[in-house]
Amino acid sequence: MSLLVIVIILGAALFTSFVSSIFGMLGGLLLMAVLITIMSTGSAMVLHGLIQFVSNSYRAFLNRKAIQWRIISVFLVGAIAALSGLAFVSFVPNEATVLIALGLLPFISAGVPNRLALDISRPYMPMLVGLIVVPVNVLTGVGGPILDIFFQRVSLTRHQVVATKAVIQALAHTTKIIYFGVLVGSTQNWPNAPLLFCAFFLTVIGTNAGKHVLDNLNDKAFFAWTSGIVMATGGLILIRGLSLVNF
Repeated sequence: MSLLVIVIILGAALFTSFVSSIFGMLGGLLLMAVLITIMSTGSAMVLHGLIQFVSNSYRAFLNRKAIQWRIISVFLVGAIAALSGLAFVSFVPNEATVLIALGLLPFISAGVPNRLALDISRPYMPMLVGLIVVPVNVLTGVGGPILDIFFQRVSLTRHQVVATKAVIQALAHTTKIIYFGVLVGSTQNWPNAPLLFCAFFLTVIGTNAGKHVLDNLNDKAFFAWTSGIVMATGGLILIRGLSLVNF
């Protein structure tokens, strides 16, 4: 691995953790778009999962008082069921497939009718989220854009959204690490320890910095920013993925 690649990985870990700490989204999408371009799919999935696990876990810790534990407990039921099903699947997508899927996810999310009211605070909705987000997260690397639609029509504060999503995504990234690092992967997919340690350190710094910005936002501004940013990013990633397809 060249010095340039290492610098890109560490810079992406710092910046994307900062963004995720503010909005509770987008960072994972950006990080995967970077990693899948400079690494093999299996290695990118494992490294992305490890960095995002640390980022989300630390973000959840910083906002721990706002975590909605009832949502988390019901989500786990669906997540465990989904992971059990993935144990019988052996599929590693190529770069174009991952990028196209990532790019399409925000538009799929936006296409869900308002009348369906995908509100994660409803009694059984977190279980559905677990059944959907875990497979999407494993097979595309990022399930955040799908998860986001379940948090757009909720009566939660910005801190509750960021904290609860952080726990859910930490759990979802754990399943991805298991899938690509153990079930269908090999030891070659695992990054070396010094790179991982530096990435974790920068992730903590980025998360702390983002938390200060989040604290100074208001809920209206928070929800206004999230939708537009994800759609724009999804469009750029989709264009990149389509450029890799040989028509």
